Amino acid sequence: MKYNFDEIIERKNTNSLKYDFAQERDKPEDILPLWVADMDFRVPKEVTQALIKAVQHSIFGYSEVKGDYFEAVRNWFLRDFAFDIKPEWLVKTPGIVFAIATAIRTFTKKGDAVLIQKPVYYPFSEAIIENDRQLIDNPLVYQEGKYYIDFADFENKIIQNKVKLFILCSPHNPVGRVWTKDELLKMGNICLKHHCLIVSDEIHCDFVYEGYKHHIFGSITPEFLSNSIICTAPSKTFNLAGLQISNIFIANQDLKHKFTREINKTGYNQLNNMGLIACQSAYEYGEDWFRQLKDYLKENLEYVRTFLKERLPQIKLIEPEGTYLIWLDCRELGLSQKELDDLIINKAKLWLDSGTMFGMQGKGFQRINIACPQKVLQLALLQLEEAIGG
Repeated sequence: MKYNFDEIIERKNTNSLKYDFAQERDKPEDILPLWVADMDFRVPKEVTQALIKAVQHSIFGYSEVKGDYFEAVRNWFLRDFAFDIKPEWLVKTPGIVFAIATAIRTFTKKGDAVLIQKPVYYPFSEAIIENDRQLIDNPLVYQEGKYYIDFADFENKIIQNKVKLFILCSPHNPVGRVWTKDELLKMGNICLKHHCLIVSDEIHCDFVYEGYKHHIFGSITPEFLSNSIICTAPSKTFNLAGLQISNIFIANQDLKHKFTREINKTGYNQLNNMGLIACQSAYEYGEDWFRQLKDYLKENLEYVRTFLKERLPQIKLIEPEGTYLIWLDCRELGLSQKELDDLIINKAKLWLDSGTMFGMQGKGFQRINIACPQKVLQLALLQLEEAIGG
């Protein structure tokens, strides 16, 4: 393997949210963090070189990008997803959560209903509630180790609450579903029927395991493309979250005009140039690095799968179809959520994401980030085994 994903890189004392803020978040200082969705791997060397070149230039004025940036983004989505974006669709934002909150303010009024599918990425709920909208939940149905959509409930909730906006998580975080084309068609057609706009968070679209295929929501039908805001970013794919760059695709120019007007109200005009440089270089030169990363993550997943089956059968792996965030069913341990969190944090000394962060449907579950050197993952599972055995 060309890239050394086994390298253990010291991240403490780097202002890392993942490593340096345990005490501030009421966790023990000696805790092993496998929570927030960033990776413990160096970015592709071409990204680092591009950033060094920019730093050595030593002028950090207002910056924008030209056509080569768009072509780098376009080629990535065309090659991997057969999704051919147009320059006039692109809106760059400092993150997908920023874009989602902007869409909520743009396309709904205070008190309007916004639909999500719990257990789901918790900033969705925060963006809805903090903007004084009504949160409506179409909870996913958990059956025999897999999550499904209750389409009857989905449509009823939209009708009964006059839902104006649906936030789709695709692939789904934390349950790891990669929605099939049929599932996306059903959701999309229901939303069209009831004039409900879709904001599709596809930040994890590059992480799909063998046997599954991610469909960009806007690529399915022209009507879906016109009724959606597609949110993408290189941050999960290439470990660039701290550089704050996302690429939002809005083909409907009326929607795009309204969306950009709302951004303008914030006074945020130009993005951080380092994020733009990193994004372009990653999409241009990072494919080989990324393919090897996916192979490494596949090995990590297999390690977790085998360890749990052979040594911790009380904990069930929800087989992921996508993402590097793994959803664990810990309910057979027979613990309350408070007891489970205490076991994980204070006995196993692991910092995971407690399932209830994603909604009450996550009670008894934990989310673990496997994008780390395998030795770190091995240590984490041994600590968990010892805590449960003790």
